[in-house]
Order: sequence, then structure tokens, then C-alpha cells
Amino acid sequence: MQWCEETVCGLVVTPANTWSNLAYVFAGLWMWQAARQAGREDLRLYGPAAIVVGLFSLLYHASYTFFFQFFDFVGMFVFLDLVVVADLVRLGKLDPRRQTASWLALVALSSALVPPLFLAGFPIQLLVVVTIAGWIVLEFRLGRGRWLWIALGLAAVAGLFSAADVTRVYCNPADHFFQGHAIWHVLTAASFLALFHHHVRLGEDSRP
Repeated sequence: MQWCEETVCGLVVTPANTWSNLAYVFAGLWMWQAARQAGREDLRLYGPAAIVVGLFSLLYHASYTFFFQFFDFVGMFVFLDLVVVADLVRLGKLDPRRQTASWLALVALSSALVPPLFLAGFPIQLLVVVTIAGWIVLEFRLGRGRWLWIALGLAAVAGLFSAADVTRVYCNPADHFFQGHAIWHVLTAASFLALFHHHVRLGEDSRP
């Protein structure tokens, strides 16, 4: 992907798109602590998964290399596949004892598809889109709520900023503070928090 922000000579070549990934790390630390305080075993991995998203994306945007771009996709699969598998367990479609193994297998499969699809000229981002589409279907089957709509709304607005960046509709290459894709990072991190709160509420509503 050729994002709008121009590269600079340094250890961090795209500052805005790099440091904005700390939003995922901060969101992940908050979710990790919140799940522990609430004693929610079903949500304990949301925080660490969000931290992985932030760190892998940070390394990619700091280096702007295909090697770390691969791990950028791995990070996205780590979080998205975690939520998909957790939803399947909530719906009774997957044995809870197989949840971790199924999650890791799904991440490994999705990640393994990235290099061959890239070499074939296939837009790898479609893998992420398909995963998100499947997740939304599962969420709607679980039940809608205010926090789910907030999560989806934040993600949609984030997508508009990212699309405006890559299409150059909104683009100032020399601005290393405000970038469309950097705003995508911050808003999707906020959507992770909203989704986490939605799942907290789902768990509370299912208790007798």
C-alpha cells in the first residue's frame, strides 16, 4: 500500500502512521486490565490481541517494508479471528475447549494465504474484508446493541479516512501529525473498545 504520508530519513520513516498505532496498545492495556478486574475469562485475550495489532502495525509503518507488512496483516488476523472464534463459541457452534486451537489455526491459515496471494497480484486487503463481513454476521446473530453500533460506526468512519488517504482525496504528504491512515488507527482502536464493552454487556445479559 502506498499511503499518503511521505517517508523521511530516520529509524521511523512515517511518523504519523507509526505513532498513531500506540492507540491500539493503550486500548489493549485498558481491555486487559478491565477483563481481569471483571473476572471475564472469555475476554482475557482481547487486550493482548489489540496490543499485537498495534505493535505489528507500528513496525510496518516505521520500516515500510513488505516483511513487516506481512506481520501487519498477521496482527489484524490475530484480533479479528479471535473475535470470530469467540462469537462462534457464544453461539454454541464451537466447543469452548477448542477455542484457542481454532483461533490459532485460523490465524495461521489466514496468514499463510498472504504471500501467495500477494505474488498472484490479489488485493490482500480483501481477506480482511471477508473476515470482517463474517464477524458482522455473527455479531448480528448474537444480538445488537448500542455499543455494537458505536463500534461499527467508528470502524466505518475510520475506513472513510483510510480510503481518502490511499486515493489521495485527503492527502498532505508533508504533514507528519494528521494523516488519514493515522486517524484510521485511532478510530479503529476506539472501535475495539466499543466492541469490548458490547461483549461485556452480552456476557452480563446472559447471566441468570
